[in-house]
Amino acid sequence: MAAGPGEPEWERPGTEALAFRQLRDLVATQEALIERLRLRIAIQEENFVHKEDYEAVLKKLEKEEEEHSKTKTLLAKEAEKLQFALGEIEVLSKQLEREKQVFEKALSNVKSKALRESTKKDKLISKCNEIESHIMKQEDLLNDKENEIKELQQFITKQKQTLKLRAEGPESNTRGCKGHSAEFTADRLGHAAAPSGTRTQSRRRPSLLRPPTSTLRKPILPICLSTFAVMPAE
Repeated sequence: MAAGPGEPEWERPGTEALAFRQLRDLVATQEALIERLRLRIAIQEENFVHKEDYEAVLKKLEKEEEEHSKTKTLLAKEAEKLQFALGEIEVLSKQLEREKQVFEKALSNVKSKALRESTKKDKLISKCNEIESHIMKQEDLLNDKENEIKELQQFITKQKQTLKLRAEGPESNTRGCKGHSAEFTADRLGHAAAPSGTRTQSRRRPSLLRPPTSTLRKPILPICLSTFAVMPAE
């Protein structure tokens, strides 16, 4: 049965209609496949990047890896330097500790020596004070002796002047001189007849005429030196 002039081609009966329907189904299937592919490409475009971007990122990654390798090498060198510095610090710390111990020992010795010197100085000052006191006493004694010597010298000078006046008197006083001579002779005889103690006392007066003061001060030096010699040696 032939189709009318107003019927569609695919509604015509026969083989052509069947082929057309199959072709239509194929086109529909392809369109569906194309749509799925379009959706898949859209998803891939969302999840993936372009090749240029990928290559740029890859180059950047390689560059960063190279920089990382350099940094790692530099870090290893710095770590080695750090270990060497730590070793030096340990050695210096031990050396500093030894020097500190030596310094503390030397300081202790200096303090002990200073204490001994201070004690020695105090002893010397005390001994010098004793010597000074002894010297002052000796000087006082010498002053007393000098005063006594001066008095005796004055007495002897007066006696000499008196005897000289008696010896150089006028010849008219010959009797008086003879009397004085007799008196002087009697005095001498009296001294000769006096007890031994009296003679000793009268003879001791000339012995009081000593050398000058500078000579009398000389025995003080051996006294001072002997006083220092008594001090214990440090």
